[in-house]
Amino acid sequence: MADSAEIKSIHPSNISLQVASQRSFGIDYANDRFLKDGKPFRYISGSIHYSRVPQYYWKDRLLKMKMAGLDAIQTYVPWNFHEPEPGIYNFSGDRDLEQFLQLAEEIGLLVILRAGPYICGEWDMGGLPAWLLEKESIVLRSSDPDYLAAVERWMGVLLPKIKHHLYHNGGPIIMVQVENEYGSYFACDFDYLRCLQNLFRRHLGDEVVLFTTDGAGRSFLRCGALQGLYATVDFGPGGNVTAAFLSQRHSEPKGPLVNSEFYTGWLDHWGHQHVIVSTSLVAKSLSDILAHGANVNMYMFLGGTNFGYWNGANMPYMAQPTSYDYDAPLSEAGDLTEKYFAIREVIGMYKELPKGPIPPSTPKFAYGEVALEKVGTVRELLNDLSPSGPVKSVYPLTFVQLKQYFGFVLYRTKLPRNCSENSTLLALFDGIHDRAYVSVNGVSQGVLSRRQVLKLNITGNAGAYMDLLVENMGRVNFGRYNNDFKGLVYNITLGGEIVTDWEMYPLDIDRAVGRGLYNETGGNGSSSEEPSFYTGSFSIPSGIPDLPQDTYVQFPGWTKGQIWINGFNLGRYWPACGPQVTLFVPSNVLVSSAPNNITVLELEGSPCGTQKCLIEFVDRPNLNASLHCESNSEKLFSRDSGLDLDSV
Repeated sequence: MADSAEIKSIHPSNISLQVASQRSFGIDYANDRFLKDGKPFRYISGSIHYSRVPQYYWKDRLLKMKMAGLDAIQTYVPWNFHEPEPGIYNFSGDRDLEQFLQLAEEIGLLVILRAGPYICGEWDMGGLPAWLLEKESIVLRSSDPDYLAAVERWMGVLLPKIKHHLYHNGGPIIMVQVENEYGSYFACDFDYLRCLQNLFRRHLGDEVVLFTTDGAGRSFLRCGALQGLYATVDFGPGGNVTAAFLSQRHSEPKGPLVNSEFYTGWLDHWGHQHVIVSTSLVAKSLSDILAHGANVNMYMFLGGTNFGYWNGANMPYMAQPTSYDYDAPLSEAGDLTEKYFAIREVIGMYKELPKGPIPPSTPKFAYGEVALEKVGTVRELLNDLSPSGPVKSVYPLTFVQLKQYFGFVLYRTKLPRNCSENSTLLALFDGIHDRAYVSVNGVSQGVLSRRQVLKLNITGNAGAYMDLLVENMGRVNFGRYNNDFKGLVYNITLGGEIVTDWEMYPLDIDRAVGRGLYNETGGNGSSSEEPSFYTGSFSIPSGIPDLPQDTYVQFPGWTKGQIWINGFNLGRYWPACGPQVTLFVPSNVLVSSAPNNITVLELEGSPCGTQKCLIEFVDRPNLNASLHCESNSEKLFSRDSGLDLDSV
């Protein structure tokens, strides 16, 4: 009979531990390469953000990436996605990071995890939670004690969750990024980077490869690199690959060459043309990188969608749209593109491609027109939208001071006197963040817009209610202005005098929509220009197999607003500006067993007074429409990507 030691040695848990102990991933400095399980290894990776893809579709997207020939995927962890309020954590459903990591492992993909705390990623505030701004003087991404204390608490939750997913512990994670593009930030605080390094090592141990990423230039690496964190670079197609990697060699004389963000496309902004980067240019540059023997991550391989309020913005202030298609090899909806197959062909020149079929693009269905009816204005539904009632203050408070981190706040005051055509409402110091829909007793006065429209003429009688419905369009995600306060961030004046005595209503629209909006009057007597809610429903056709399917929704005659389907906040629409016209609707949002409920918040003007009051579900996206709004003359934001946007 075997003794107890022999029995213990063959227990399944010990087998898994033994297998894990044989796994290793590290840097071979002597030969300028990575070693995986003691053997030379070069990875070809692609970026996918689990926060931009419904959990329902994670497996589909990861399989397509695997079949393109990728060894690994790279993903960000957005802090604000998981800790919406201090000490309140959410890792369930679409936020189930560990399930995403497990799926990647099952499919045979390694993971490069960009853990933050700052990620950029065209995500609201670069992934940092807005509640950090409750200390107004806080210096983000620095050794500010309050900031570091919050980071330590967060990492104390996150890093233990990912530790057992590290490669040497039997999981898929081969590398973990510390911070992101810190060399492009003004602070240049090495004490901060050292604190992060020590924090990551304390939780994850000494075996895992920790790395940084910065633009391919010595000026970026000067403040972004730190001894003990492997320095990698990012750059786009069309440039000099040898020169770009020489900048990495300045910080890392030995070790593997790594481009952590090779741009397959680029980001969009409202009021600018949809960026399209040539497939042939991407394929050629990718081949050049691989010919150098370098490791590469394609950013993005799948862009996905900024559902809800998650989009970011850049300075000078330009908000990003709901779609994060990015002209990537897999479209926003996960569809296979010409660029996908071109990249797969290039990868096949350098390694053996996996055998088997590539999962097809998901089918799309045009459900057609859906009639909507007006429920009422924001003003009429205020009790439901803000059940806790107003916060009163002599001077206006910001969103953060009201603990309203996303969406909308209604600022209300009374006109102090009769106002005629010469009564100018002025936003001091560009203090509208980001867009205010102004009305007096329900009569629209116009829109104040950050950097664009700073004053309006107001008419109304003394004592009339003046409402400013202020929209947070997304916080700045890149550069020194991450501390992007929202709301009325400075005083405003009327006829040259500071406006005082405010009532401020934080609006919990998502909760109200989930419960169902109801208005006894039906909103029949209100203006079509006043911010208003509209509802409708449609049923999935019977007798057609495999429904529901993905679709796209468009807004003929509508101006700007937000849409919910079955209570799910799909995102912002702004066809009156462009370039995005359609919003992607994943099939998991829809139901076949009951009518699908639609709620639309139109902020500026619906077609319902003069045209058909409807939206339309179509089977093709339109992300590149003509531009109509005031911001289309702005210079295209190019960051430090090395991507020549004029040539693509």
